[in-house]
Amino acid sequence: MLDQMKIAYELRAYEVSEDELDAITVARKVNMPPEATFKTLVARGDKTGVVMACIPGDQELDLKKFASATGNKRVELVPVKEIQSLTGYIRGGVSPLGSKKKYPLFLDQSALVHERISVSAGQRGLQMILAPAELQRAADATLTDLTKPVS
Repeated sequence: MLDQMKIAYELRAYEVSEDELDAITVARKVNMPPEATFKTLVARGDKTGVVMACIPGDQELDLKKFASATGNKRVELVPVKEIQSLTGYIRGGVSPLGSKKKYPLFLDQSALVHERISVSAGQRGLQMILAPAELQRAADATLTDLTKPVS
């Protein structure tokens, strides 16, 4: 998909451990700062159905902000067991691009402060490094404030 759109990206592989699927660990393994390593979360809104959020690995999704940005009163993260049937990806390998159905993607606006960000390439152990504006264009993502500091 990125090749077709002539978007430059780099793939970085890393050693996968079931105990270390968090974005902070992945950031260290691919030599990127945690705030530039984005995780993709799958949620369900009370009005819109499935929506995806792409946020920095060192932050937490603010469900109230996410609900507001997506036009919902409430959003909840989908149970891990549903992620694969909805997206085609497994936990720890959810990419903001190429899920089996195109869901609206909301990208945290902090992405734009980085020259390049890291996101899952669709499987555990593989990250894509690309310009945040290019990710936004490829995914047709909405930029918005989605996070709160990790409590």
